[in-house]
Amino acid sequence: MSDSSGVSRRSFDMKLGYGLKSRSHRVVQDSSVAEIDGLKQSCWANMPQELVREVLMKIEASESSWPLRRSVVTCAGVCRSWREIMKEVVRTPEASGKLTFPISVKQPGPRESLLQCFIRRNRSTQTYHLYLNLTQALADDGKFLLAARKFRRPTCTDYNISLHAADMSKGSSTYIGKLRSNFLGTKFIIYDGLPPHDGAKIMKSRSTRLVGSKQVSPRIPAGNYPVAHISYELNVLGSRGPRRMHCVMDAIPSSSIEPGGVAPTQTEFPLSNVDSFPSLPFFRSKSSRMENFLSGPSVDQRHGALVLKNKAPRWHEQLQCWCLNFHGRVTVASVKNFQLVASAENGQAGPEHEKVILQFGKVGKDVFTMDYRYPLSTFQAFAICLSSFDTKIACE
Repeated sequence: MSDSSGVSRRSFDMKLGYGLKSRSHRVVQDSSVAEIDGLKQSCWANMPQELVREVLMKIEASESSWPLRRSVVTCAGVCRSWREIMKEVVRTPEASGKLTFPISVKQPGPRESLLQCFIRRNRSTQTYHLYLNLTQALADDGKFLLAARKFRRPTCTDYNISLHAADMSKGSSTYIGKLRSNFLGTKFIIYDGLPPHDGAKIMKSRSTRLVGSKQVSPRIPAGNYPVAHISYELNVLGSRGPRRMHCVMDAIPSSSIEPGGVAPTQTEFPLSNVDSFPSLPFFRSKSSRMENFLSGPSVDQRHGALVLKNKAPRWHEQLQCWCLNFHGRVTVASVKNFQLVASAENGQAGPEHEKVILQFGKVGKDVFTMDYRYPLSTFQAFAICLSSFDTKIACE
């Protein structure tokens, strides 16, 4: 890539390589933040703002998909001025339909289309890795997004969710939340590691979580914030058919699916989390106040929370099975397969209640597709799908 500005792709690769990894399962890592700060005095930081903006806008527009889109991430790590410009240029997944920065997994997906992902399960390690589809293939070498590990407890099961492909411990700075089930695996709670909206209540804990041996800033307290409750209907009569799900999205107002509706959007990670991504310092801002961390309304009693339910399948007489139209994204019949739509139990059903917000299904022995849209985020959709993996003897 080159243009009249004389800035070539090769010069970017030489100056801004920082050890970025092309392999999808690696987390972007490089040298210390101090090394990046040293570039502030370089020629790149002293370039005319108008020229820089024009160049960055062209890069953002041309690199529309991964792995080429890593150039956008690299440019945002050059210096403070480049970072601020790139933060203005790169739109949220809701508006662009693209996942660019790690914070994107905490932001609502696109409104008009389903964002296509897939999950790989490793039975021996009890881990689950989420990837972004880069092609139309059901399970290609996708872009790594999130990872989860199953931890069995005496009375429950936890699925810790992390931005790192290998480190899924709760004490890690890449920990972003978890899914917890009850003993029977019929009820689940999704916990966000950070407040999903202003006024969110933290679950009481005996200890304060430490991130990278540093306590998270009290202005943005880390902990377990319940953002959704999932329940599976008990199958006491042993009737045939798929599982019946009911999801109450405590952090998302029911009005978000209506035209002009808005869901809370996290805009940055706290400072302690930034230390884990030295190549992505654009998460850091001068102020770590809550109003900079979050945007959008909180869920109040007037609007109520968004409720999702599984779309009712139809019985196919010739195939002798329950069927849903996944539009080619699911190829293997499984009790785990589902589609979620907004429930109209709090009002009259409209066109918005027919849209599939999340669909999940099997395509191989340990490969599953996961497609979602607004108002769910990647993190919320992944956590809901993880609940389908848990054993549910009483529901089948």
